[in-house]
This record gives sequence, structure tokens and C-alpha cells, in this order.
Amino acid sequence: MADVLTVSQLADHLTVVLRADELLADVTVVGEISNSLLASSGHFYFSLKDANATLSCVMWRSAARTLFQTPQEGQRVVVHARVDFYAPRGQIQLIVDAMRREAGIGDLYLEFEQTKARLQAEGLFDAARKRRLPVFPRRIGLVTSPVGAALRDFLRIAGGRWPIADVLLAPSLVQGDQAPASLQAALYALYARQDVDVIVLARGGGSIEDLWAFNDEGLARLIAQSPVPVVTGIGHETDFTIADFVADQRQPTPSAAAAAVTPDGDALRQSLDAVADQITARMRGGLDRRRQQMQQAEALLLRFSPRFRIDRQRQTAAEMERRLTWAWSGQQRRRRQDVQTLHQRLAALNPGAVLARGYAIVQSDAGHVIQSVDQVQTGDPLTVRVADGAFPVLVRPRS
Repeated sequence: MADVLTVSQLADHLTVVLRADELLADVTVVGEISNSLLASSGHFYFSLKDANATLSCVMWRSAARTLFQTPQEGQRVVVHARVDFYAPRGQIQLIVDAMRREAGIGDLYLEFEQTKARLQAEGLFDAARKRRLPVFPRRIGLVTSPVGAALRDFLRIAGGRWPIADVLLAPSLVQGDQAPASLQAALYALYARQDVDVIVLARGGGSIEDLWAFNDEGLARLIAQSPVPVVTGIGHETDFTIADFVADQRQPTPSAAAAAVTPDGDALRQSLDAVADQITARMRGGLDRRRQQMQQAEALLLRFSPRFRIDRQRQTAAEMERRLTWAWSGQQRRRRQDVQTLHQRLAALNPGAVLARGYAIVQSDAGHVIQSVDQVQTGDPLTVRVADGAFPVLVRPRS
């Protein structure tokens, strides 16, 4: 039975084997730059790839200083390197000591640019065809892997911002040769529904190869045919795909896409509360103004009301009645005094009173008062009236 080796022992053996191979110690390789990173230390890390394989590469700072400029993604280069085994990652890598640019750009990058130019010429990227996103989506169609971090990030952000929206997952492959067809099938499934307000294509970050499915021309044309707005959230901030250009809106990450298609529920609630407060304040202010206007109108009505005039005239009439009553009472008193005075005067002139004092009234048969002897003749019958009665007499001759 073979000896049992530790991982380190096997890694050391692989390192020795690789370094002992003269061919692997001096290789020249052509390929496209991918996943490049110029570290702050000055070391340049990148991948070298073609259509079927990818190799990790590192160019130490001393060698990276010889570069005229930092290579760009998709650039086709020729490198001189040795093959080494990086034990901490269990990874074979190229230690590059020289690099030169090969004439032309990489095949993948060329394909990307050709597809982009063709679709742009057809107007699929035009801003005029971009649609506005629904403000309050009820159902969001999500095309992504059912097991990726993009799904978790999207659900976390969308659920926190707008939990009343349903997220309908259309599961799909997002990487590999079968991914374009899988993505299109997921879109077709969402297009067949009538209750989806917006569609999101989401995928986490990765290399150009990882994201290549979203550069598929058939997928781009299908996105352009969507009956509802489409938002992409693919990769990272610096990653652009053909799908991003065709979509109605491009977001740098799945989380940003979730934020773009959902309103901020908390902010909306605060805005509604503020609007409600403003409406309440305006209503109260309006009611106060109406109350003041009503009070002013009531005062004017009281001022010009017939009732007010009637009350005032009633007061005037009462005052006149009081004055008339007082005047009438005074007049009655004066009349009473006058009557009493006349009564006294009449009493003083009353013949009965004169008779009571011993006087008598002599009247002819005709009732005339005899005031002179010349008015009678001997034998005339007369009536003598005294205080307690009357008696007849005859005029006798004078003696």
C-alpha cells in the first residue's frame, strides 16, 4: 500500500515536478487578458484565456514595471513565463516575466464589439425606446439562479423596501454554454403572464467568461421584445454586457436592481405622514379662517339684520311709550288738578251752595230767574227755590 501523504507533501512534490520540467520553465503563451488587477504592491494579477481554457497568471512588480501600459480586459497578449504551483490555493499559475501585445483585440472582445455595434445600429440601444419603471409594482419577475447570492441579495433589498410586492422567480442558468437558452426560456415564461409589472435579470460578479451568456445576441433581441420594462443587475459596477445596453435600465448589481424597481416604503410612509400633517394643518387653518369669516358675517348680519333694527325701534318705541306715559300721567295730573280747581270754583258758584247759605231763587212759571222787581206784576205766580226745596208764591201788591 502506498504511503499516505499530507496535502503539503503532495503540494511540494507537484512543485518539484513542475519546476524540474524544462519545457514548463520556459513557455510562451498567447491568450486574452481577463480579471486583471494591478495591486497596490505593484504586482499584476490576471488570467490568460482562450475559448476553452483559463490560466491564472502573476507578474511580479519588477517585471510589471517593464509594461508600457496596463493591459485592458479582452486584450490579446503574448507572455513569456514559467509554470509554477501555488500551494496555498492548490493552483497552477504562470509566473510572467515579459508581455507584449498581439496585433488586434481578443476574439471574445471582438465578438462583443461586433454584436454591440450591430444592435446599436438597429436602434435597440436608443434612449427613446427605454420605458419608465412602474412606481408601485405589484409583481416583479426575477430571472436568476435559484441558488446564487444574487437571489438572496435581491429578496433582502426588495423585501425591506417594498414588502407588499410579490417576487416571481423564473429560475435560470446564468453561466455556461446552456445559459443563453435557459435565460431566454425564463423570459418567455414571464412574458406569457399578464400580472408581471417589471422584469429583472440578475447575476453576481464574475469574469468576462462568467458573464458571457448575457452578451448573447438572441437574448438581447428577446429583452427588446419584452412587454414590460426590463432592468439588469449583472456583475459589478465596472461590468457591462449587451443585455445592459438593451434593457430599459441598467443597474450595477442585483441589490441596486432591487432598489431601482421598488419604492422605499419607509420614505414613502414618512412622506405620506408629512402630507397628512400638511393637509391637517391646512384644514385646521381653513376651518379657523372660515370660523373667523362666519363670526365677521354674523356680526355684519347682526348689524344689518331687520331684527337688530326692530330691536332698536322696539327700544325707541318703548322709550317713546315711557315718555308718553309719563307725559300722559303728568297731563292727567294737571287735568285732575284743573278739574279739582274748576270743581272748587263750580262748587263756589253752585246755586245750591248759595241757597244753603240762606239765599233763595225766584223763578217765573216759565223758569226765568227773577232778578228785578220790574220783572213781575201783582198776582204773578212765582216759584221760590230754597236749599231744601221750592214753594209757590203770588206777587202781592206793594203796601
